[in-house]
Amino acid sequence: MKSKILRLFGMIFICLYVSSPIYSQNIGLVDVRRAEPIITVGGPGADLQGFSSETIQIALDAVKSRGGGTVRLNPGTFEIIGPIRLSDNVSLIGSGEKTILHKCDGFKTSFIIDADWGMLKAVVKDASGFKIGMGIQLYDDAHNSGWDVTTAVITDIQDNTIYFDNRTVNDYLSSLNGTITNSFSIIEAVEVENVKIADLVVEGNKSTNYYINGCRGGGIYIHKSKNCLVENVKVNEFNGDTFSWQITENITVRGCEASNGDGLGFHPGTGSDHSVVENCTSHHNKGDGIFLCWRVQNGIFRNNKIYANSDNGFSIGHKDTDNVFENNYVYENGSHGVLFRNENEQNSGHRNTFTNNTIENNGTSGEASGFYIGGETHDITINNNVIRSAGKGNQKTAIFVGKKSSKVTASNNTVSGSKEIVYEK
Repeated sequence: MKSKILRLFGMIFICLYVSSPIYSQNIGLVDVRRAEPIITVGGPGADLQGFSSETIQIALDAVKSRGGGTVRLNPGTFEIIGPIRLSDNVSLIGSGEKTILHKCDGFKTSFIIDADWGMLKAVVKDASGFKIGMGIQLYDDAHNSGWDVTTAVITDIQDNTIYFDNRTVNDYLSSLNGTITNSFSIIEAVEVENVKIADLVVEGNKSTNYYINGCRGGGIYIHKSKNCLVENVKVNEFNGDTFSWQITENITVRGCEASNGDGLGFHPGTGSDHSVVENCTSHHNKGDGIFLCWRVQNGIFRNNKIYANSDNGFSIGHKDTDNVFENNYVYENGSHGVLFRNENEQNSGHRNTFTNNTIENNGTSGEASGFYIGGETHDITINNNVIRSAGKGNQKTAIFVGKKSSKVTASNNTVSGSKEIVYEK
């Protein structure tokens, strides 16, 4: 295996040596200029022939050694056993809907010895379903959500001991059902700048896989990164949040589709500043269509279609301030079209503006509002929107203003089939 990988690297470096043009790439608000070696991956005629996450990663690591470049994926179905990890100044470009990244089947086992904080190994009951290079998550009953979960990649397996590359972030106890599953992000950009992910499909294979929470993973996952573009990417049936980006700056998600996931559709959060989500579709996800988590600020959400999600269309809450929502079509979601969550004045989602949106027929799972403004939220502008109920769903109120909310400006909206505005007493 080692000799095969060395031969592959030799071929790659020859390719990099003969071709590295200079180009300019516009990513969101950023103009990136760099040398760009190009490596193709896939079937016959590709620089690297193979349809696996390992082959893709070899190509990405090779362009990383040159300071950046592009890996182009040919048409075909790639079997993904571990997260595809991007580095600075790298583009991962598919061939449109003919490039499919398919998540491998899920596997789960328990610890037989505690996995203490800071460890790089775990002793498990059954290691038979794991492989070197496979992505994993570790947790127990006390630490099974949010940032408490550890994600990593397996570096070695000896008998029933699994070694991995990220230190555990908690004490995981066997007495509290300490668990490892092979749940992981399909593509992840962690602590990087200037990356592009485009023109491919992710099939999450959720029916055989175990859930991973959106703070630690997603179909596409970006963490502590900036100046990134995700464009024309479809993620279907991922068992977790479909697109998730946390602690970021200047992330643009354009022309993407989140469908049939078991978490949130799009999840910007944890202090993500200047996000742009445009021309995207989020539908039939178990959670909200687009969920603004904590401190999502100065963002633009425009020309998106959000429908048939089990919870809200948009959900806005903890310090999610100064965002613009325009020309979105939000319809037939299970709960509210737009929800402002219950937060105190210091932490509410103030100064958000909604213009030229269509909000209709929400509340398919129960009584709902087009806009539900809860908490101590203030300075919300709702102008020139269409808010209507046409017989589907149970959208009883166009705009509901909670008794602790204030300074809600609503003007020039076209409302039909429901009460226009209700103030809670």
